[in-house]
Amino acid sequence: MKRYLLDTSLFAGFLHNRAKAIAMVTPWVKNHEVVTSILVYGEVIEYLKGLSDFPAHYTHFQTVLQEIVPYPLTYPILERYADLRRSMRQPHGKGIIGDIDTLIAATALEYDLVLVTIDRDFERVPNLKWQRVNLKAA
Repeated sequence: MKRYLLDTSLFAGFLHNRAKAIAMVTPWVKNHEVVTSILVYGEVIEYLKGLSDFPAHYTHFQTVLQEIVPYPLTYPILERYADLRRSMRQPHGKGIIGDIDTLIAATALEYDLVLVTIDRDFERVPNLKWQRVNLKAA
């Protein structure tokens, strides 16, 4: 059963073998509990294209994606996105976050997943289950 949706920075940390990301995500992968969003795929691939050895990083990324599947955007997710954007507008909400982050949050909400991120902006999203992670070494 899927339980967690990885945000971009945590996914990138996992790809780069950051100790905290590996320790957190590996058990979820083994138990088939983790997914991501197709939008995270886009953000990660943009980042990887800036690295000197893109082909090797791309191959590794594709291998990881066999275990951490990106969920596509759907009409229900886009409707949640619209509702979230409206609910976060001032004066009633806590402030709008970026479109991609809102779509990622809408994906987590649609599938009732915990969004795992390093980003505090997600605290503004109503009813989102999320977990903030500090990837820096203690």
